[in-house]
Amino acid sequence: MQKRYRVTLTNEEVQTLNALLSKGKHSAQKRNRAQALLLTNQGWTDSKIAEAVGITGRAVETIRQRFVEDGFDVVLAGKPRGHRERALDGRAEAHLVALACSGKPAGHNRWTIRLLRDHLVADLELEGLSHETVRQTLKKMNLSLGNA
Repeated sequence: MQKRYRVTLTNEEVQTLNALLSKGKHSAQKRNRAQALLLTNQGWTDSKIAEAVGITGRAVETIRQRFVEDGFDVVLAGKPRGHRERALDGRAEAHLVALACSGKPAGHNRWTIRLLRDHLVADLELEGLSHETVRQTLKKMNLSLGNA
């Protein structure tokens, strides 16, 4: 089967990988990626690389793909994990606390998580705010909507 992603390392990249493998403390994942890249560059098959390095054949494919698409540094360091932006900033959290500590809303016996969410969305023009975010924020601040 024809390989879709071909790895061709420069002399500098080969030296970097050899240095990484020969000295210093590095994670097993980083060492495995370095070994797989070196063996791929030498023309080994994915199954032989997987067996020699101790990873799966799919992992070898992924390493080759990342090298071609994202570059040398991304393969070694790993793909950055996506972190979501906070749904509530400090101002919104303060507004939530003020709402939760205020008197009961008109027409209701007490505040509920969903009522708080609805008021936050309306007051601060937030989009896509879930009631779970409101619950977690209240929990983080040690606030309870129980009977007071």
